[in-house]
Amino acid sequence: MMRVFHVLPLSLAALGALACSSTPEPTIDPNNPCPPGQWCASAVPTTPATAVPTPTTTTAPAGSVATPIPPVAAVAATPILQGMGTTEAPGMKPDGGPFAGQFQEGQSLEQQINISPGKCYTVVGIGLGVQELDIQLVSQPAPALPPVVLAQDSTTGAAATLGGKASGCWKNPLPIGGPGKVILKATKGAGIAAAQVFIK
Repeated sequence: MMRVFHVLPLSLAALGALACSSTPEPTIDPNNPCPPGQWCASAVPTTPATAVPTPTTTTAPAGSVATPIPPVAAVAATPILQGMGTTEAPGMKPDGGPFAGQFQEGQSLEQQINISPGKCYTVVGIGLGVQELDIQLVSQPAPALPPVVLAQDSTTGAAATLGGKASGCWKNPLPIGGPGKVILKATKGAGIAAAQVFIK
């Protein structure tokens, strides 16, 4: 009598037991979906591009006006203006009082004056914090007409002089007078600037 061994079912059962052994399955890292020990392109993290802010400079819009301040608020500039007047406008007397303003770079301040016939004018100015101060003397024939530049300073730096000792005071060549104005401009820098008009 022949005996038949059921080897095949036993072998399949052994393989099944091996497959269901206690060996843990590899876990998948949600931050790295690739199988352990392998590299894939999707595992490379990407960072979105961010815009780099660019620095901005604070300058006043073209044609903007400085904030007028009472002359007493610029008392530190008064002795300097008096000293400049003694040096740059010898023998001349002040035409009105000093005027001053708080400037941002590029701002201007206007002071109305009356330009008398045959008179000579000198204007001195000083900036405290303003690195380049410019002065213009202009006439305003009529409110609807553009102003006409009569003279301007040729100095550089925080101290400005129009019609000073070196070049001589500016003289009105006309036999008649009229309205005019002195324009201070903080071409570079910001701070307080003050000016004084002298006449003879």
